[in-house]
Amino acid sequence: MNLREFARYFDHTALKPETTPANIEQLCRETRDYGFAAVCVNPVYAQMAVHLLADCPATVCTVVGFPLGASTTASKLSECQQAIVHGAREIDMVIWIGGLKAGKANDVEAEIRALAEDCHAAAARLKVIIECALLTDEEKRLACSLAVHARADFVKTSTGFAAAGATVADVKLMSAIALPAGVGVKAAGGIRTFADATAMIAAGATRIGASASVGILAESRSQGMAE
Repeated sequence: MNLREFARYFDHTALKPETTPANIEQLCRETRDYGFAAVCVNPVYAQMAVHLLADCPATVCTVVGFPLGASTTASKLSECQQAIVHGAREIDMVIWIGGLKAGKANDVEAEIRALAEDCHAAAARLKVIIECALLTDEEKRLACSLAVHARADFVKTSTGFAAAGATVADVKLMSAIALPAGVGVKAAGGIRTFADATAMIAAGATRIGASASVGILAESRSQGMAE
């Protein structure tokens, strides 16, 4: 893998509550410079990011039901639809975590399917955040299976706001279910180094969500990755 190919794994991310418009300008500038796959921003900045990346191949991703996943389905659909109107073409949606844990698998799957249908009608992709740190392995497998059945495009490990983020073990578990079905795996949360990122890719991640993307690419150069 060369540096350009490595960069295409990354959703360059700024989701902290204190993020400012100036931070988004920098995020988009870095995405252009380094060739990242996407920026991932809060909904209030989606339209701005679309404007800043208008002539760039990077995709704008935004979040729905973030970070708790406890919004109603109607609220999540409304957020999703507005994001699509604003030009976002990737939606990272947090599942109803409490519903999954309470055995309401049918409701969780129906919600994922509803958002997936809206996304696909607009040529957008849906990533389903299952928040691994809050789930047992059995619940993680169930969440991934529901996302696959509901025609999501990716499953994602974490919001980055829980007690723990992505782990190699979780990415392997998710990849075993998602990848054979043609569903991608996004590792996110606590990925700060070149070693972190390459371990996630080796475990099966097809996308990496990180705010430290620039530093990781700089480290990849120091590790001798070819341009």
